Amino acid sequence: MKIRGLILIFSMLSAFQSFASEREIKIALNWKPEAEFGGIYQAQLGGIFKKHDLKVEIIPGGAGTPSVQMVAGSQFDFGIASADEVVIAQSHGAKVVALFATYQTNAQGIMTHEESGFKSFADVFASPNKIALQKGLPYAMFLMQKFKNSQAQIVPYLGGISNFLADPKYSQQCFITSEPISAEKKNHKTKSFLVSEAGYNPYTTVLVTRADVLKNKPDIVKSLVTAMREGLAAYLTNPEQANVYMNALNPSVDLESLKKSAEIQRSLIETEETKKFGIGTMTQARWSELIEQLLVLKLIKKKVPADQLFQNL
Repeated sequence: MKIRGLILIFSMLSAFQSFASEREIKIALNWKPEAEFGGIYQAQLGGIFKKHDLKVEIIPGGAGTPSVQMVAGSQFDFGIASADEVVIAQSHGAKVVALFATYQTNAQGIMTHEESGFKSFADVFASPNKIALQKGLPYAMFLMQKFKNSQAQIVPYLGGISNFLADPKYSQQCFITSEPISAEKKNHKTKSFLVSEAGYNPYTTVLVTRADVLKNKPDIVKSLVTAMREGLAAYLTNPEQANVYMNALNPSVDLESLKKSAEIQRSLIETEETKKFGIGTMTQARWSELIEQLLVLKLIKKKVPADQLFQNL
C-alpha cells in the first residue's frame, strides 16, 4: 500500500510539473518595447498574467523581426504581427491564427511638414515632394498603386527622421505614435495621414499563434487573450508603471514620448465595435476586405478563407 501511495504521489507531482511547464510561455514582439506593447507589459507588471496562472516571458524585437515566421516555425507559440502578415503567411501554408488585435485602426501613415499645407493623401502624392517609403511593405504598395499617377518622387526609406528634419519638401512613412512625436521634440511641426484614410486598414499589433497550439492548449490560449485584454485596459487607464519599465528596457524612447504615444494610440484601440464586443476583437468583414486588397496587390495568389485567419476568444 505504501508503494502504491508513493507511486500515486509521484504521479501527481509529475502531472503538476507538466501542467506548470505548459503554463510558461514566451511572446515574441516585432519591435522594441514601446507604447503599442504597453498592455502586454502591464499584464506582466500588474500581476495579471500571474492571476491567470501564466508565467510569460516577453521577447523584444527590432527592425525586420520575423515574428510570424518564428511562430509558424515553432520557435515561439505566440508572437505579435500585423493582419496582412497573417494572410500572407497562411497563403504560403503556415497555420498562423490571429487572436487579439490591439490596434483596430492601423497606426501606419505618412508624416509631412505642417507648412506644406497638405489636406489629404491625394495632396501629398500630387505634390513634387519626396516621399520615403519601404517599397516592399504592403501599405506602401497600396499607396503607390492607388496614387500611381503621382507627381511625387518615391525614395527609399532609410529609417529615422534626419532626412525629414533636413528637407522641408520631404515626407516619409511613420508609425503615428512614434516619428511625429520625435519630430515635434525637435521643434518641427508635422501633419500625418493614416493609411486607413486611404482605404487600407489591416489590424496591427496582433497576437498570433499556430492552429495546433489553439487546438491542443485552448485553456492557455484563452487565459492569455483574457490577460491581454485586461492588461491593455489597465494600461489605457494608467500607463505610468509600464512606461517606466519600457523606458528602462528601451531608453531611446523617453518617458514623455511614451506618455504621448499612449494618449495618441487610445483612438486607434477603442472603437464603437470594441465598446460593444471588447477591445481586441476582430470581424470577418475586415479580414475579407484585406484578402481582396492583397490579391489586387499580388501579394497572395489565391483567397484564404477569412474565418480561418482569426478567432475571437
